[in-house]
Amino acid sequence: MADLMLFRQDADGRDVELRGSTVALEVELQRRVEAGMESMLGIRFLASEYPTGPWHRGRIDTLGLDENNAPVVVEFTDRR
Repeated sequence: MADLMLFRQDADGRDVELRGSTVALEVELQRRVEAGMESMLGIRFLASEYPTGPWHRGRIDTLGLDENNAPVVVEFTDRR
């Protein structure tokens, strides 16, 4: 399993790694990833908490489209 590292740009435009405690809550991490999906990953953001319908009765945390218009599903888990 790969570790996820998040960065922000400081006032000088340099990338600064965010500490784990900065994104302690799953929803905060989800919002940060969704906000930067296109610039970081080339994935166009479509929806948060997308319902999977009455048969599956679930939800997709984050849904997007890649450069080929193929669906991209991102699921976030708390592994504490």
